[in-house]
Amino acid sequence: MVYFFSFDRPHLWPIPKTMTERRQLGARLAPLDAGEHERILQLARAVLETEAQAVTALAERIDTPFVTACRYMLACAGRIVVTGMGKSGHIASKIAATLASTGSPAFFVHPGEASHGDLGMITPLDVVVAISNSGETAELLTILPVLKRLGVPMIAMTGRRDSTLARKADVSIDVSVSAEACPLGLAPTTSTTAALAMGDALAVALLEARGFTAEDFARSHPAGSLGRRLLLHVDDIMHRDAQLPRVDCAASLLATLEEISHKGLGMSAVVDDTGRLCGIFTDGDLRRALDRGVDVHHTRIDAVMTRSCVTIAPGALAAEALQLMESRSINALLVVDAERRPVGALNMHDLLRAGVV
Repeated sequence: MVYFFSFDRPHLWPIPKTMTERRQLGARLAPLDAGEHERILQLARAVLETEAQAVTALAERIDTPFVTACRYMLACAGRIVVTGMGKSGHIASKIAATLASTGSPAFFVHPGEASHGDLGMITPLDVVVAISNSGETAELLTILPVLKRLGVPMIAMTGRRDSTLARKADVSIDVSVSAEACPLGLAPTTSTTAALAMGDALAVALLEARGFTAEDFARSHPAGSLGRRLLLHVDDIMHRDAQLPRVDCAASLLATLEEISHKGLGMSAVVDDTGRLCGIFTDGDLRRALDRGVDVHHTRIDAVMTRSCVTIAPGALAAEALQLMESRSINALLVVDAERRPVGALNMHDLLRAGVV
């Protein structure tokens, strides 16, 4: 049985499963008095202030050891291996992920598992970043001799500059804090925040030193919105071949309307005898033609089409197509090759479906 604990009343209640049970539970929770309410707010603010002050204090410690650590990681011919135990392990895992996504190949190794076979994942070409607030974490100290025999450079991030880990590392970065945000002074709170911030500082410094670009970032985040904007091309999403609405310039307006209706893009390319683009006809053009009383049955399309239409190349980024549509206040684009032959078409709905917008 799973239970719910009331913050203000020391009672255990079963977790409600239905809406009725939830309403009943809400009615049974006594409201906080003004003093309790304010104490919660003060505690939360104190935590944020304590951690913010600790992170600010780190700026004074960005000195020679930090630069040396960056040089080790930049010179790494293998992978940056980040390790830590407990809460420091969670921070190490996040730092490894940040490094990997910003151009510095990295992965996390659990120090306990390392003693039972995972040390085989570390090679002499790697660099190890070990995180421990005390600098005396037994699991880390156990694997130190093996790493030394391999000749793997070690960077320590620790809260004690005189600790075993700090002394045995090739370079030690000071991430000490004056106090934990936990009222008991026990739970890793401020110390883990400081280590995380320092890890971010390392990752960003390496990113800049490597000349890592937004395009590089997108390549490692192809499923993200930035990846879609920077990696998706027009020819990845455009309608082509039989899906492309196209009529000859001698076609009637009625035939063009049938083509637009059949292809469902709200427009049609108009081509000459050589297949080159000579214009476009859109829903807007139709409204303007009807306002002038044009005969739908007998009017040629080249008499009512828009000749100077906006186009884009198939190799252009989908983000460029979006920018072009927005700047010209249009909802569709024709895609043409180097000889201005229509090869595709797309509209705003295609960009929405692709996640570019």
